[in-house]
Amino acid sequence: MPEWWLKIVTSVLKKYLEVNVMATIKVKQTKSRIGAPKDQCRTLDALGLKKLNRVVEHEDTPSIRGMIRKVHHLVTIVE
Repeated sequence: MPEWWLKIVTSVLKKYLEVNVMATIKVKQTKSRIGAPKDQCRTLDALGLKKLNRVVEHEDTPSIRGMIRKVHHLVTIVE
């Protein structure tokens, strides 16, 4: 292969790997949803947290961060 072709392929691969490698965040429900408002219960459902002490993993995006912020008193972030 010509050298210029290798440069193009490596640059495309670098960009592809940077875009598709997203950081993840693990969220654990630590407190009960009993007595919480409906919107917070729906947020827990949207995060995939149905029962206590369950851990789910999501991509670290602004929308997920906002959902976690909404129910921050019911969940913890697990490292």
